[in-house]
Amino acid sequence: MPVTVAILREDAPGERRLALVPALVAKYAALGATLLFERGAGLAAGLPDKLFKDCAFGEGDAVLAGADLVLCVQAPAPERIAKLKRGAVVVGTIRPAKALVIGAGVAGLQAIATARRLGAVVEAYDVRAAAREQVQSLGARFVDIPIQAEGAGGYARELTPEERAEQQRILAEHVAAADLVICTAAVPGRPAPKIITAEMVAAMRPGSVIVDLAAESGGNCELTTPGEDTVHDGVTVSAPLNVPSRLAAHASEMYARNLYNFTAPLFADGTLRVDWDDEVYGSAVVVRDGRIGGT
Repeated sequence: MPVTVAILREDAPGERRLALVPALVAKYAALGATLLFERGAGLAAGLPDKLFKDCAFGEGDAVLAGADLVLCVQAPAPERIAKLKRGAVVVGTIRPAKALVIGAGVAGLQAIATARRLGAVVEAYDVRAAAREQVQSLGARFVDIPIQAEGAGGYARELTPEERAEQQRILAEHVAAADLVICTAAVPGRPAPKIITAEMVAAMRPGSVIVDLAAESGGNCELTTPGEDTVHDGVTVSAPLNVPSRLAAHASEMYARNLYNFTAPLFADGTLRVDWDDEVYGSAVVVRDGRIGGT
């Protein structure tokens, strides 16, 4: 029997994205998959059922019961997971610290490109040396700080207290001169590093704005309140949550393509096979057969 790939309506508050878009239907079909959608799953992303040709649709419980592979953005509620058959596989940002590049990191580069198109003078900084070339390729000036903190998997490692103090000392001058500061720094599995201190905010001109895109994990600014806009001595600190969901259609397409590339190797001879010895899948597993991390 073909593998049934199920796509559910996201039930996390405020989540509008979808884990599969119409452009990928044929690709999954070519793998031998049957696509089963919960009715109305894509409405919040502006993707009604009629756009998904040659797909089946059903109500929530029936979709869950028939699923071999569930594609999701955020983890389904526990009561929904409990309705899956034994052996079903759920793939999504169940532990979202592993998917930083899909969110805020991309937003940071996009912010540079957009500001440059508007004629702004743009400076940018990252503790990873590889970011220098990316920043300069977009026409921005890279702020030189003698700290390099590449970590595993292309992410940054956590700075030492001495490195953090040096970083803040040099950044303080640049932050004080800025009209707009956009923060995106995050460390997988840890709270977002506090880069912008209350003293830095106090030194900014009234009317300046800080947009903290790391608010999901606590924020990069000491004065950030996740999910809220606050004003401190005339400086606005904006800390939106789940920013990709605000551009649900485009964010869904980007996310769904990543999900397809991740899951396509699992299809073999009309069945779903996960090679747990493969580093990609072994390191990504959250729970397997009731055991955390699949161990």
